[in-house]
Amino acid sequence: MQTVLVLNGPNLNLLGVREPEIYGHTTLADIEDMCTASAAEAGLGVRCIQSNHEGELIDAVHEARETTVGAIINAGAYTHTSLALHDALKSYDHPIIEVHLSNPHARESFRHHSYLSPVAAAVIAGAGAKGYVHALEILADKLGTAAL
Repeated sequence: MQTVLVLNGPNLNLLGVREPEIYGHTTLADIEDMCTASAAEAGLGVRCIQSNHEGELIDAVHEARETTVGAIINAGAYTHTSLALHDALKSYDHPIIEVHLSNPHARESFRHHSYLSPVAAAVIAGAGAKGYVHALEILADKLGTAAL
């Protein structure tokens, strides 16, 4: 079975309790369950990884180059700061979908720039947890797998 990487960055382990007025009440475990179910409908598997450490996210991208066919990434604050993660994703030769639970363009100005968008096939922002499901739909379409 083809596998998709679902990569989540810093503080996303606190979803559901950290700033629910911005990020909602859905937990990371809930999102991972949604991704697993949606991917299965498209004949895909998922590998979910969350880390608060930039190097671990980069290592996950390096490993996924040979083991996955697409990636969904919510890099949290690293979206706006990490050239290293940008460079790692440039070496990933499969479709990447960038996801944000909130709309960073409607927030503080330092959140308006993404170092990841230039390497992403699509960006989904402001759709909440359902953004991950939309990202899987886009990947399934790009990969030519069963419709979600």
